[in-house]
Amino acid sequence: MMKSFMRILAYGKPYSRYWPSYLVLSVFSVFFGIANYALVAPLLTVLFQADTLPGEMARPVFSLSIPYFVDLFRYYMVMIKAKDGILMALVYVSVSLLVASFLANLTYYLSQRILVDMRANLMKNIRNDLFSKISRLHIGYFHDQRKGDLLSTVSNDVNEVQNSVAGSFHIIFRDPLLIAGFLSMLFYMSPKLTLASLLTLPLSALLIGRITRSLRSGAEVSQSLLGKLLSHFEEAISGSRIVKAFNAQGYILDRFDGVNDQHRMATRRLYNRQELASPLGEFLGISVAAAVLFYGGWLQVRGDLGMTWPEFVVYIGFYWRVLEPAKSITRTYAVIRKGMVSALRIFSILDAPVEIRKDQDAMPVKTFSERIEYRNVSFRYKETDPYVLRDINLVIPKGKVIALVGPSGAGKTTLADMLPRFYDVTEGSVLLDGIDIRKYRPRDLIGLMGIVTQESILFNDTVANNITFGLVNISRPEVEHAARVANAHDFIMELEHGYETNIGDRGEKLSGGQRQRLAIARAVFKNPPILILDEATSALDSESERMVQEALTKLMKNRTSVVIAHRLSTVRDADEIVVIDKGRITERGTHSRLLEQNGMYRHLYDLQAFG
Repeated sequence: MMKSFMRILAYGKPYSRYWPSYLVLSVFSVFFGIANYALVAPLLTVLFQADTLPGEMARPVFSLSIPYFVDLFRYYMVMIKAKDGILMALVYVSVSLLVASFLANLTYYLSQRILVDMRANLMKNIRNDLFSKISRLHIGYFHDQRKGDLLSTVSNDVNEVQNSVAGSFHIIFRDPLLIAGFLSMLFYMSPKLTLASLLTLPLSALLIGRITRSLRSGAEVSQSLLGKLLSHFEEAISGSRIVKAFNAQGYILDRFDGVNDQHRMATRRLYNRQELASPLGEFLGISVAAAVLFYGGWLQVRGDLGMTWPEFVVYIGFYWRVLEPAKSITRTYAVIRKGMVSALRIFSILDAPVEIRKDQDAMPVKTFSERIEYRNVSFRYKETDPYVLRDINLVIPKGKVIALVGPSGAGKTTLADMLPRFYDVTEGSVLLDGIDIRKYRPRDLIGLMGIVTQESILFNDTVANNITFGLVNISRPEVEHAARVANAHDFIMELEHGYETNIGDRGEKLSGGQRQRLAIARAVFKNPPILILDEATSALDSESERMVQEALTKLMKNRTSVVIAHRLSTVRDADEIVVIDKGRITERGTHSRLLEQNGMYRHLYDLQAFG
């Protein structure tokens, strides 16, 4: 736990920006807080004990010690009381208390402002790291994770860390100073009584510690169930059409209600334990204070305490001030135990291995001049999984169109995903111009490629920003040229605000064909030498398919293209058609030659021709 806590704290670096000024202000806050209580003893002594004549009391000799300041205050109290009366003495004490209280609270407020600044920067750095890591993780990572868990981590877990861990810094760092300051006063006033009272504290810590340890397991269950809840919400939103089409509202509601009820019970148990820590700490604190009061009173009656009654009253006040931060630390420890569960979930993402690693001596690559080659490539997602691809050998010359066809699940998309290094090969190598692509800079490698998938991935932004995705300061003529090539300009101009129209989440304001043409326009704008087209027309109606296919034909002109298709009619003009079945290349050749072989390709072609 301490290691994870220090890791969270490290996000607040550089410490030199915060801690020196925070510690100085905290020390002053504690000093003035002690002064508030220290002033009570001379007040009670002067007001309720026999009058002391001015001549009977000499001004104390200066020394940097607690007795000097106490005696100095008492000296002025006696002088004012003798000269101006008891009311002026009360005014003197009241003003002194007000000044001490004001300075204590002012320095506390200023120290808190420093912590607020640190907390805000700390959480900003955590969110930046999370977003950066998620954007760099390989595609396979997201196949193994529930989207709800990821969303829960980047929202609820980050907030939990902010509210529990980062929000407790002032208690962790300031309250120990309070305890140290007031304990020093207690030992100064009565070492014997203070030592005896401290012997009872380990029992309190043991009882509260047992409660806080149970909070961690409860928080783990609660956060896991919260991730499931968010997954159900995400599925209900993204699949709303299917839910309504099948009248499945009751079914998904029952599923959600079951998980929601589990989360309710887990959360109830967790908060019951968490709430127990505070009243238990309060009761134990009162019990210890009562014991100290009785024991101190007994010593005072016997004459063994070594304090006057006014000083004993102040002692009890000091002791109570020790208990308050001690209880705060106890409560905070319970909250931090719960919050560290969220921190560990955050770290599980931050520590996830980046499968696609950049070579230390990675070379730049800006052009593609010869060919792409898959050499003895085999692949599986995990060591325990079966192979998805086996012994793939394929050469794609520059400027050629290569089509990958075969039944669903044959490995076509996985084979194409290796080219931009969405996955790395398990065995063998993929070469670009004779060099293993793992030796190139990943950013440069992906810069050579344009990708259009079956599901058009668009963003909740304007049409223009979706076309120029990732680029700035682009002229409008350049954007319109890309849209015209993609057969998208006409429908864009019919939108409410043309190129400045917001297309909604995932482009929901557009039709399927419009979304696909916008994705093609984005690829056109990038102007890459290599194209990967993954089922780019399979989900479209005939009219949309015709327009998209025209756009793709323009896009593929003079480019090296890898086309994945189920509709064989769209790839019959490819330079070479590669048939993949069960992870292996089973046939290859032109459309006419493959028909003559009467193999898998002919079977698929006949199914589509007569189906």
